[in-house]
Amino acid sequence: MMTYKGYYGVVQYDDEAKIFHGEVVNTRTVITFQGTTVDEIEQAFHDSVDDYLDWCKERGKEPEKPFSGKFVLRISPELHRQLNLKAKLNNTSLNSFIVHTLEKAVAF
Repeated sequence: MMTYKGYYGVVQYDDEAKIFHGEVVNTRTVITFQGTTVDEIEQAFHDSVDDYLDWCKERGKEPEKPFSGKFVLRISPELHRQLNLKAKLNNTSLNSFIVHTLEKAVAF
C-alpha cells in the first residue's frame, strides 16, 4: 500500500508483461498508474494523483476527498432499534456508540 496526499494506491506485478500497475483505491474516480521499477511506480502514483488534482482545478471541480467521514449503512430496522437502545443504555448518542464500536473492531 502506498500513500500520497491522503490517497492510497495498491500495486500488483504482472510477471508476463514485467510491469507494475496500480490503482488508487479510496476514491470512486478511477486513477491508475504503472511502472517497471519501484521508483517508477512510486513516481507514477504521485504523478497520477497530481494530474487528477490539476484536472479538477482546471475545471473548477472539487476533487473527490479520499474519505469524507460519512457513509450510508443499510441495516435491518430491528438491528437499528437494538443499537439505539444499547447507545441509550450507555448514555451516549447512536453515532458515538457506533464510532466507538467500530474503533474497537479495527484496533490492533
